Amino acid sequence: MIGRLYATVLDCAEPALLAEFYRSVLGGRIEVDGDDWIDLVPGDGGPRLSFQLSPGHVAPRWPGDDGDQQFHLDVQVDDFDAAETELLRLGARFLEAHEGFRVYLDPAGHPFCTVG
Repeated sequence: MIGRLYATVLDCAEPALLAEFYRSVLGGRIEVDGDDWIDLVPGDGGPRLSFQLSPGHVAPRWPGDDGDQQFHLDVQVDDFDAAETELLRLGARFLEAHEGFRVYLDPAGHPFCTVG
């Protein structure tokens, strides 16, 4: 082993807003490191989810068969319907449902899924 995963970083035009969205989804605490970087630090000591200012950020497309999707996050939930209600209230946008997962866009346009 060379190292451990420290953080996953999402580029976005508004790091503070996106960090607050994911704090509401995942919990944890927000640490601000200047105007262009924010970390969401989980309470369990796991990897951080970080948000980096990218003024020209262009959201990926879903589905991204041409390579544009880049990657997405999977968020495990106990109840798909309850999670969806809260995610939509927080500003997520529903895209599609499949057996065992649902696809959304976060407020910056990054795709993510809820999984059971």
